[in-house]
Amino acid sequence: MEQLKIQKNDRREIFGWLIYDWANSAFYTTVVSVLLGPYLTSLAQAHVGENGVVLNFGFLGAVTAKNLFPLSITVSVLCQVLFLPALGAIADYSNLKKRLMAFFCYLGVTASCFLFFVSGNNYVLGSVLLIIANLSFGAANVFYNAYLVDLTTEDRRDFISSYGFASGYVGGIIVLILNILFVQNAESFGLTTSFAVRLSLLAASLWWGIFATVTFYLIKSRGAFKELPKDRNLVSIGFGELAGTFRELKKLRYTARFLIASFCYNNGIQTVITSASVFLSQELFVARGLEASQSFLLGIFLVAQISALVGSIGFERLARIIGAKKTLLISLFIWICIVIFAYGFLQEVWQAWVMSVFIGLVLGSSQALSRSLYSQMIPAGRESSFFGLYEISERGTSLIGSLVFGVVVGITGSFRQAILSMILFFAIGIIILLLTDTRRAILEAGNNAPEDAAEPK
Repeated sequence: MEQLKIQKNDRREIFGWLIYDWANSAFYTTVVSVLLGPYLTSLAQAHVGENGVVLNFGFLGAVTAKNLFPLSITVSVLCQVLFLPALGAIADYSNLKKRLMAFFCYLGVTASCFLFFVSGNNYVLGSVLLIIANLSFGAANVFYNAYLVDLTTEDRRDFISSYGFASGYVGGIIVLILNILFVQNAESFGLTTSFAVRLSLLAASLWWGIFATVTFYLIKSRGAFKELPKDRNLVSIGFGELAGTFRELKKLRYTARFLIASFCYNNGIQTVITSASVFLSQELFVARGLEASQSFLLGIFLVAQISALVGSIGFERLARIIGAKKTLLISLFIWICIVIFAYGFLQEVWQAWVMSVFIGLVLGSSQALSRSLYSQMIPAGRESSFFGLYEISERGTSLIGSLVFGVVVGITGSFRQAILSMILFFAIGIIILLLTDTRRAILEAGNNAPEDAAEPK
């Protein structure tokens, strides 16, 4: 076995890594978080009615026009649960991390681009494309996150991880501004709002693909060269290595505990984010007999993106003073306050603008600090495997949360009840995190604590 050894903290590679968040955030903010949910929901409701049935599975329940989008997210996450950890194990066994990241990146870009052709009553096709795109987005992020360990030493993780998210927010802000201007002025270009939304979906997808080329040009392949055993292939080895990952995780009690905590609170975070545009459009507009304003939804997330840029940098500086764990706990408490406000107090449009500011402030900080903290708890050589597990609960993947949200909407017909149910995930995550000794987790994994890693390895 020959291991590629490349110096860490190389500015050129780190810049390439930061650019990928700049690239793929356009997909996540414009496609997943803002436009596609209300768009698919409106297409389905126009065809089967506001609470009409799209697919009926008998005693298992039904897919309705209202829960079509959140359940599509759930299906994509189920696929991630099955495949992402094994893909990470394959990357750790081989030197295919960069190639696998590129493959899934452009599979996601292609599926997302085809959303442009979704209109009329082919909303089921839109759901299928969403499943493929979100699955690929998550798969590429497994390898992207694992590169954080390859590129940086422990003392620079919080800083680089936070600025990775910050670069994503800047990219998201630019794309959202362009989309807002385009959607608001669609009629002046002789276009319908629906067509403008479809073009915005296409533009965000192309943004992801084009800027990702910079990342793949600058970052280097890493990993160990290992000869395949006879009568075995990478797929069988991947699942075999996955078993080894779970055995190793079982030994790392506090790493496992942090992973469970992050799974809980990230389910809450991601469900709130992916469902926010549907929630706001239904509660502030459709429920009052009004047509949902696409420009309003884009503007809300533009404010959240700007606020998230400030929050990701500001909370990183707070983490230098009080530590990443305490800072993360503060952000999770604010999330609980946001959910309570959305359920019991949100009545006017101006309140939605205020709420979006607070969502943004804690969005980037909670995700960036979780990623950097977790990266320090991973044994050397297992980065992609462990991040395969982490991605299940990270950005764009909300397995149980989106399922609970969709089920509550289906049973109660209320988006407010559904958003309130997310408080359970935040509360459980906070309790488990409080019981997790993060410094001990880092040391048990054989890594240096940030304050002990003064020199690059």
